[in-house]
Amino acid sequence: MNKLIENTIEFVKEKLEGAEAGHDWFHIERVWKLSDKIAEAETCSREIVELAALLHDIADPKFHNGDETIALKVSREFLERQNVDEKTIEQVLFIIKNISFKNRGDVPKDLPIELKIVQDADRIDAIGAIGVARTFNFGGFKNNPMYDPKVEPKLNMPKEEYKKSNGTTINHFYEKLLLLKDLMNTEKGKEIAAERHDFMLKFLDQFYKEWNVD
Repeated sequence: MNKLIENTIEFVKEKLEGAEAGHDWFHIERVWKLSDKIAEAETCSREIVELAALLHDIADPKFHNGDETIALKVSREFLERQNVDEKTIEQVLFIIKNISFKNRGDVPKDLPIELKIVQDADRIDAIGAIGVARTFNFGGFKNNPMYDPKVEPKLNMPKEEYKKSNGTTINHFYEKLLLLKDLMNTEKGKEIAAERHDFMLKFLDQFYKEWNVD
């Protein structure tokens, strides 16, 4: 591991100390490792993949009143202090800016492979057993109801409505998590996502059986 990556890890750990458990250092670490696994099968800049994976949630807008500029500012200042060249900085910031699910309608076409890799890794960490755990943790953090049979999922919400949505935790599966499998960019991402998607379907089936005392 080179010194820049070591310094980035220490920086991220320090910045995210005490963060909500679904968006903490351990989330970053999993996305970093998943990115590395996916990158093995792709022709890409591993340094850009690693830097973007490590910095992608340094200031998640959900915890900063929806401000999407803070992460870019914090990341740029850190990378400049590390004497990273401007081209690399711009590539890392491009990934941070365009990675999220809510911004998927705004991103340019012909995305770089490095973004596709980190995006797949971030989305994979939102599904499967980890995804279920993170979703209920965040729902509890926001004091959202787990489930209400009378509240229907809101599909295809515009970005601003999605950002403000406080629906049930179960509805979030239909509004986002179950959509992610078909949004994967890479073959490795698709392979990992398929297994995790199936787990979520089994979880939901069991959840409804228990909810309805079936």
